[in-house]
Amino acid sequence: MALRRRSIKDSRGEAALFRARAFVGFALILLGLSVLAVRYSFLQVQRHDEFALRSENNRVKPRAIPPARGLIFDRSGVLLADNVPAFRLEVVPEQVPDMQAMLAGIREVIPLGDDDLEAFRKQLRQNRRFDSVPLKLHLTEDEIARFAINRWRFPGLDVVPYLTRRYPYGPLFAHVIGYVGRIDADDLNRLDPDRYKGTSHVGRSGLERSYEDMLHGEPGYELVEVNADGRLQRVLETHAPKPGKNLYLSIDARVQKAAMDAFAGRPGSAVAIDPRNGQVMAMVSVPSYDPNLFVNGISKTDYTAYTSAEDKPLLNRALKSAYPPGSTVKPFLALGGLEYGVRRPEDTVLSTGEFCIPGQQRCYRDDKRGGDGVVNMVRAIQHSTNTYFYKLALDLGIDRLSAWMGSLGFGHKTGIDLLGEAEGILPSREWKATRSKFGWFPGETILAGIGQGYWNVTTLQLAHATATFAGHGTPYAPRLVMATSAVKESRVPLPNPPSGPSLIHKDNYWNVVNQGMEAVITEGTGKGQFTGFPYVVAGKSGTAERFSRRSNDYDNNKNTAYLATRHRAWFIGYTPTDSPRIAIAAMLEQGAWGASDAGPIVRKIMEAWLASQGGAVPARTAPEASAPALPASAPEVPEDTPVATPADVPAQLPSDHDDSGQQDDGGHQ
Repeated sequence: MALRRRSIKDSRGEAALFRARAFVGFALILLGLSVLAVRYSFLQVQRHDEFALRSENNRVKPRAIPPARGLIFDRSGVLLADNVPAFRLEVVPEQVPDMQAMLAGIREVIPLGDDDLEAFRKQLRQNRRFDSVPLKLHLTEDEIARFAINRWRFPGLDVVPYLTRRYPYGPLFAHVIGYVGRIDADDLNRLDPDRYKGTSHVGRSGLERSYEDMLHGEPGYELVEVNADGRLQRVLETHAPKPGKNLYLSIDARVQKAAMDAFAGRPGSAVAIDPRNGQVMAMVSVPSYDPNLFVNGISKTDYTAYTSAEDKPLLNRALKSAYPPGSTVKPFLALGGLEYGVRRPEDTVLSTGEFCIPGQQRCYRDDKRGGDGVVNMVRAIQHSTNTYFYKLALDLGIDRLSAWMGSLGFGHKTGIDLLGEAEGILPSREWKATRSKFGWFPGETILAGIGQGYWNVTTLQLAHATATFAGHGTPYAPRLVMATSAVKESRVPLPNPPSGPSLIHKDNYWNVVNQGMEAVITEGTGKGQFTGFPYVVAGKSGTAERFSRRSNDYDNNKNTAYLATRHRAWFIGYTPTDSPRIAIAAMLEQGAWGASDAGPIVRKIMEAWLASQGGAVPARTAPEASAPALPASAPEVPEDTPVATPADVPAQLPSDHDDSGQQDDGGHQ
């Protein structure tokens, strides 16, 4: 058996190989430890502050606290716009793994309308993923309970308390106060994101929109500690928000309600102004709407019902609708004649029933057959004699007529503290030149002299002009907000100085026109409308025709229902005449006669105003009286985005030949 050869073990070589491998391994370990030490030093020393802050941010998160919206009160402290507690469902997008699955699942627990989902998706595209987004506002107790049971199924969703807007008197102040609505994608592009962080609503119309900056306030925030799942553990720090300022209106709630009730649901508008300072004491548009429906998103059914309604309840007729003023412009035209020196109070005109421009065959009719005989200025205002004002308009000429009427506020905005005011139309050469290739015709001046033709005025403009005259020519821009206040602070009055010097240069001019307007009430077209009222009232009726006269139907058909379909009834007035404290303009879209249909509305407003003064007008130097508070419950009255309709502008521009039959009845009964 052969012996197997054995290899000789090289102990020295193996030892050298081991030492080499051990050295390399040790060097690698040392290198790794060095890299680890350097990296550790970089993270823990050089970037310590950064990572400490990140860690803290993962544990502590800021949460915006929206400010409480400022409240709105009437002049006596009656609450007109309030904030009430409510709950909403919010979503933090980054905590929702599958948004579509979540939306499908939550609809089985809480009903979501298409409007809710549409608003949510719009805000979802605009907001950061870690900001909460409202999914549904104003949850019911039943909805809150159902969500609480199923909350574990919906990470990133939570029920959050908030304050929502409430309008206790609903339709009564809808066109004045307006309403707030949910912030949408367009709002996010124009609003300051820092100031509106956490806010879900913004002013949409009325004073809510005009005074948004004052009402909104400044947001606060709180630092909250959350766990790894993002659940709130505790509040670490709170910085309270700054509430918005409260607004105190010049409107008296009782006068406002009386004005609304006086229309009895008939479409129209009325504005009452204090001639001494421009404060608006009542401003109504009938019909109205319920602003509470808009706060958390009006349903398509309700919105369609409003927008398709024939009587347009969303339209603010006092501010945005313009109509021919009829004979209500005659006292202002008479004053212009005195100011320009083309008339003296004793100058007379013979009214025979028609007026013909020299050299023309077509004549312009007085409303009264046979005319009013010989009339001076006072008698012409008293009986609303068209012939007198036809001739006065011609003697003034359209240039002076439009310049004078423009100084009283016609043809441009009054400057009221509401957005969306219509300018109306003041007849002038310049206005027609932009709309027609034909020049100005004398017949158009004739029609302008009785408030017809191209004329279009808003109820607010006419009330402003009446207040300016009642205040002996001193103009004030109409104002709805007379004071503001921060929380726990006293009211701060908002100044409203005159917008210019008096337009009347001689007291006698005012006295003559005032005498004519007093005669309207005692012996003229408004006779009997203010019988028994404790103070002397000055006024003027106007019945603007909506269609041209093509026959003698107006003379023969005295059916008031027929006439109401063809007339707009106006009435302006102020009282007491020795020291006017309230000036009013009222308009009915369908009224047979100005005095008999619109006059009672003005009287009821004056009676409510008088009651708010305790039944007697204080001396001029006495402080403003406060009206008693209204009942806590909202008054029962018929129900801002208000939808404006085009003003009633003539479809075609008439000449002095093709529309000469369009006349004003002068307010005769």
